[in-house]
Amino acid sequence: MLIDVVLIVFGVAMVLYGADRLTEGASSLARRLNVPEIIIGLTVVAAGTSAPELFVSVVSALKDTPDLAVGNVVGSNTMNSMLIVGCAAIAAPLSISRSTVKKDIPFAFVASLLLVVIAFDSFLSRFDGILLLMGFAMFMVFTLTTVHTSQNLSESHDVRLANIWLSAFYVVLGLALLVVGSNLFVDSASNVAYALGISEGVVGLTVVAGGTSLPELATSVVAARKGQAAIAIGNVIGSNVFNILLILGLTATISPLPINGITTLDISVMLLSITLVWLFSRTRYTIERWEGVVLLVGYLVYLVWLLHSL
Repeated sequence: MLIDVVLIVFGVAMVLYGADRLTEGASSLARRLNVPEIIIGLTVVAAGTSAPELFVSVVSALKDTPDLAVGNVVGSNTMNSMLIVGCAAIAAPLSISRSTVKKDIPFAFVASLLLVVIAFDSFLSRFDGILLLMGFAMFMVFTLTTVHTSQNLSESHDVRLANIWLSAFYVVLGLALLVVGSNLFVDSASNVAYALGISEGVVGLTVVAGGTSLPELATSVVAARKGQAAIAIGNVIGSNVFNILLILGLTATISPLPINGITTLDISVMLLSITLVWLFSRTRYTIERWEGVVLLVGYLVYLVWLLHSL
């Protein structure tokens, strides 16, 4: 088991570093090829932060561990909305734009509600996966048609314009690390779960979700401390939508997912978490420190319940 634990840590490190290399390389490569920066921000950067969840979920499904795949997404979204937003708001109150409160967060809520509905029969079919992918396509069209072309997302990020060949190398390296790291992580996490008698669903909701949500946690807390609330909250909302519509949609389309270890309560807590973020955001368009404490405490209570139910 000790070897498996070491491999879990090593796998997480590979996945996180791979996501970082992929994001940096793809951003630099796209800008070298004169792709509009707004497109880079809405696609490459957003996809890069969700890359760990994508690869872990797809690999889990292909290795016939569907509870890890679903638990990863459900756990990551709950962690994003409660733990990450909570920590970011405690670090510095988050000012939320009206457009985010009226458009982006409601879309994330609808995506969560859609998952609750289609997972009611404890099975995600290929049809469900295609439905989620269609929702993701609608989200991208909606985002691209409502955003102002004058916005420059890269102004908040110091993205190094590397040599085009070095950028391409980073993309390949990042993808390779994500694939290898995901395989290590899924295999080792499954072995530890079996050895301890813990269900794969609980492992997916906690260990796997925590490992793949580290980029969002670091990004949001640092952004909040720097007064960049839009990045902090946008990172979470975008990641939640990507996780449900793109990642689960793609995973279920590749391999239908029976849901055994993820309970109705787990999915309900995920829906409640984004609902709380939405409600708190509507109060003076700010998530205050005390509201961040409520989110953080709520997540800790849920985590204690998960561990107690083992």
